[in-house]
Amino acid sequence: MIVLGITGGVGSGKSRVLYDLKENYNAYIVEADKLAHELMEPGKDIYNEVVKVFGKDILSKEEPYFIDRAKLGGIVFNDKEKLETLNSISHPLVKKHIVEDIASKKKKGDCKLFVIEAALLIQDGYDKICDEIWYIWVSKEERIKRLMASRGYTREKCISMMNSQQSDEYYERYANFTINNEFDYTNSSNQLKVRLNKLLLDGIIS
Repeated sequence: MIVLGITGGVGSGKSRVLYDLKENYNAYIVEADKLAHELMEPGKDIYNEVVKVFGKDILSKEEPYFIDRAKLGGIVFNDKEKLETLNSISHPLVKKHIVEDIASKKKKGDCKLFVIEAALLIQDGYDKICDEIWYIWVSKEERIKRLMASRGYTREKCISMMNSQQSDEYYERYANFTINNEFDYTNSSNQLKVRLNKLLLDGIIS
């Protein structure tokens, strides 16, 4: 089994690559952000720790007392220290879950391609548990155009979001492979196919 890490800036089209890997290569996909949301449900690991630290005021008023993301967001996104506290709770627990999931899949032997997608893949140390890191690259102007069209963001918001993320050079320094996702689906899909074939020939995927 190969453990593949996928990362890239906002608007780079990571979801399209994940779809290709799942539909055409039967990859098992774990998206770190989605997993974090699942683990914030009542009774789950992140939920218990977040409520312990931030208090019950962040909960909904009716059972099963979900975390009110708007309330929590209002607390952490205007306070850098509290945001760091939230991340220090959620990120390690998400990673722990993923590491356990990898071990389980390896033991069962029924998974050949385990894919982790995370915006902070490298920063959170997933490069230590991945066999390969793929960086999904798209030019800033193209990413801005896509975000404005698909999410209705202003140009200013797009630029602000991109400026808060690492540079292309940072990701490329750590990545084993870069997919140019600037053009159409067929183009990026062909790049993906060539790389997976190489891994197969090298015996990394059996």
